[in-house]
Amino acid sequence: MHKKKREQQQKRFKIKPLVAQTDNQKDYVRSIIENHVTLCTGPAGTGKSFVASGLSSEHLHKGKIDQIIITRPMVCTGRDIGAMPGDVHEKIKPYLMPMEENLKHFLGQGLYGNYFNKNQIRYEPLETMRGATFHNAYMILDEAQNCTLDQIKMFITRMGENSKVIINGDIKQTDLYKRSGLQTCIDKLCGLEGVGVITFGYEDIQRHSIVGAILAALEE
Repeated sequence: MHKKKREQQQKRFKIKPLVAQTDNQKDYVRSIIENHVTLCTGPAGTGKSFVASGLSSEHLHKGKIDQIIITRPMVCTGRDIGAMPGDVHEKIKPYLMPMEENLKHFLGQGLYGNYFNKNQIRYEPLETMRGATFHNAYMILDEAQNCTLDQIKMFITRMGENSKVIINGDIKQTDLYKRSGLQTCIDKLCGLEGVGVITFGYEDIQRHSIVGAILAALEE
């Protein structure tokens, strides 16, 4: 998009700004900006997906990137819901609805639709990404606690020029029957230059105030 046209669109469409609510959320934003890869883990409701959506929306709208790529493993919570109808993109859509709602929150329905129709917001099945390369993009892997290490390695290596990778999940809510690849990835990459690791706690939860207390009690 030409600079003048982009400036006109920015004036016409106002997006909601991302406002970090806790120190850890501020560190999360800083990590995404300063690093090539950011790994984020913590309880539900701490803003792992929300912050990633807000920052990527802002940078897409400002022309700092050309596209947002979103994916997650197609693993059910608990009992398997069975085969989903449609092609592979239709099958993954229900899994990615929370991320879609996050993006709409920041961009608004109209602007979101504009970017989506132009293929600048893309939902890609993790299982079909091998061989792809994404340039000038924010690549977001959501619910990564349900990924194997091989899946996360494959995802990271899809990163092209001027792209950033954001991988988030809640290690304590994995539905895998073996150690989460996200935890292994954090253990191996922590301290590596260009990789940021952020850990949220119950104090970062931005949902109903009782959620943190319930999660803490259930772990005792």
